[in-house]
Parts: sequence; C-alpha cells; structure tokens
Amino acid sequence: MKRSRILVVDDEPGIRESLTDIFEDEGYEAEAVATGEECLALLDEKTFHVVLLDIWLPTIDGIETLERIQKIDPNRRPVVVVISGHGTIETAVRATKLGALDFLEKPLSLDKVTLSVKNAVDHRRLLIENLSLREQVSSKFRIIGDSVPMKALRQQLKLMAPTNGRVLIYGESGTGKELIASAIHAQSQRAQAGFVEVNCAAIPEELIESELLGHVKGSFTGAHESKTGKFQQADGGTLFLDEVGDMSLNTQAKVLRVLEEQRFEPVGSGKTVQVDVRVIAATNKNLENEILRGNFRDDLFYRLNVIPFHVPPLRERAEDIPLLADYFLREFSAEYGRKPKTLTDAARAALRKYSWPGNVRELRNLMERIVIMNPRPRIDAADLPLPDDGNAARFDRQAMRRFGSLDEARKAYEKDYVLKTLESMGGNVTHTAAALGLERSHLYRKMKALGISSKEP
Repeated sequence: MKRSRILVVDDEPGIRESLTDIFEDEGYEAEAVATGEECLALLDEKTFHVVLLDIWLPTIDGIETLERIQKIDPNRRPVVVVISGHGTIETAVRATKLGALDFLEKPLSLDKVTLSVKNAVDHRRLLIENLSLREQVSSKFRIIGDSVPMKALRQQLKLMAPTNGRVLIYGESGTGKELIASAIHAQSQRAQAGFVEVNCAAIPEELIESELLGHVKGSFTGAHESKTGKFQQADGGTLFLDEVGDMSLNTQAKVLRVLEEQRFEPVGSGKTVQVDVRVIAATNKNLENEILRGNFRDDLFYRLNVIPFHVPPLRERAEDIPLLADYFLREFSAEYGRKPKTLTDAARAALRKYSWPGNVRELRNLMERIVIMNPRPRIDAADLPLPDDGNAARFDRQAMRRFGSLDEARKAYEKDYVLKTLESMGGNVTHTAAALGLERSHLYRKMKALGISSKEP
C-alpha cells in the first residue's frame, strides 16, 4: 500500500529532525525543508499529502507560503497544518481562512501532532474522492459537440442554469432533452438538492395526479399506502416534466395551480403542502399548435415557456457525430471491459451521411451494440448496421407520400431496423436481441407484431 507523504517546513533543525523521525515511525514518508521557497519548489516536483508549516520563516513567512500552496491544482494540493511558537488567535483565524486545516502551538505535543496529521491525511483522501465524484458527475452531464448549435447551446445553458427561471426544452425524441435538464440542475444553485423526473407520457391518466401530488392511504382504490408526490420529492430542487405535451387538460390545470402557488393538497388529503421547486419541462411537440388544437392550455404554456431551449437534431450537427461516436465507444468499452475501439475514416463518413431519425439515442445504442458484438479493434463502414437511407431529404419526401400517419411510418422504420439488424447477425435471434437491447422473448413478440418471420433474412 502506498504510504502518505508528509512535508515538514520549519527553520529549526531539531524540530525538522524529530518530526520526520516521528512520522517515519508512524508509517509515513517524511521530508523536511527550512524555508517557504524550498517548500514551494519541492511541491512543484512531488506530491505531498500533508504539509506541517511553521508561521515564522525567513524571507517569505508561513502565511504567504500557505497562500501560494492554495493555488496548486486541487488534485495535487496538500492539506496544511500550521504550527507556531508565537501563536495568536488572530494568526490562527487568518490561517484557517486561507485553508489551513489545523493550528498547533509550540512546544508540540506528540499526541496532538500525530492525531492532527492523521486527520489531515483522512481529510485529503475525502477531498480527492469528492473531486473524483464531481468529475464523474461532470462527465455524465457533459454536452459533447463543437458545432455552432452546440456551442450556442452551452453558452445559453451557462447563462440560465444558475437562475430559478422555468425552462421549456424543445427537441425531437432522442436528442438528449433529459441530459440538458440534468445539466441545468447540476449547474444551478439547487444542485445539492434533488433532481426528480416524471415522464408524463408513460404514466396512465388516472395515476398521474397521484404521481405528481402524492396521495394518502385509502384515497382511491388501490391506494394501500400513502405516497409522496414528485413535487414534494423535488422540494428545494428541480422537477423535470418530460413529454409535458402528453398531459391531459385536467392534469395541466392542477400543475398550473402548483406553479402559481407553490403549494398543493395530496390526493385525499385536506392538508396543504408548501414547496419550493424549479420546474424544467420538455416536449417533442409544437405546443403552440397543440394550443390551437385545444390540447394544451395557453396559460400553462406561458408559465413553462419562461426560457425556451431548443436542442438541435443530430442531422443538423453532423460534424459532432464522430465525436459522439468516439465518446460512446470509450464509455461502453470501459463499461464492458473491452479493448478500446477506433473508427476508420470510411466508418466516420458513413455515420455522418446517415440521417439519424433516432438522434443521439440511436447513435448511442449503435455504439453499444458494436462494442458488445464486434471483437475487432478497428470499426469499418461495413461493420455499421445502418439502414441505407440514401439522401435524407429524398427519404423524407418519399415517406410523406408513402405513409398515411406517423404511426405507420414509425412501424415501417422499426421493421426495417429489426430486419437489418437480424440480417447483420446472420438471422441469429439471440444475437439480434442482444444487439437491440431486448429480451429474446420480447424480440419474438416484436417480430410477430411487425410481421417478420425469424427465417426472413
């Protein structure tokens, strides 16, 4: 196990020698220097976990040295314990404000020194773990892309994330609206509180009011236990209403009231619950058209549409496709313990040419499938199970003439997609199910519903 490294900074040779001996006996690696300049020079060369820093030093004193230590990169910065033979409350307070963890007075007590250093080592370990977690969170909510639309999107996010303004995110399915909502929350002043998501399209009409507002036991048939609603779960944080355009008019009225008053009564309860919630909504529909059709309340629209936010489809930022593909390949290679994979120039060109009707979600699923199913380190165009959609604009015009409804078009695309994948897997249903991320039995049912025979390829 790697030993923690301690640096003693004191102009008295006896203290330097005795402290390094003590720390070596305690199982640490210890070094000592006599001046602040030597301390800073050594910290440039090596990483130390803890610095025991004397206040009274020649040339630059301990306080100035401490100030310079705090400018070191957080991943390398040591935790500082200040020591002094002429300590005052004012000096101790100043050192603490500058970032020192502890303040010890001379003559030093052996027990106090060893305990303080142990606490400092533990404190630095927690700091590094926290930095690592923050980096993981930052990576999770990283918005990838160097295209003009994505640069503008990041700039807009930076401006409005720290506010409490309600946000309405527009975008096609699969463009990453949930990622944007999560990134807004992560960069907001509510980041330490909860981020609660509700998919309004996935919850039955008769249950969505209970899902949002909660209910008390016995308030309706099947309410065997009391339940806390999503608004209350998100108190102090952010509530994300995904596919808000699919809410019924009745539910819209209740959501509008909560937004206006920031309070509500759970179903079956006579008690009012007060909340402080920032609402972010998302939709793949044109809500202004839905208002004209009588499907969406205009007053709720104006409440939600304080800051409109448009997420471009993947076909409008083709230059970002290789970047996203590389990112997903690295992510899934690490997740599944596979060797990293690279895309050939031909594969990159094929990815950019494709119109991506499923947007980023479709690209992500494809890269996961490649990592799972393709053992080769280099991925060529022939390894990409992409439907040959030719010219996207021509495809769109043909689709408009060919299909009578969106549902027909979706089923036709889905059938073609399953057939292409089945063909690429040599007709093996088990491998096809794994590539599509489905259970084998689910795929059989899907094929039957789409009119596909397992022997068709």
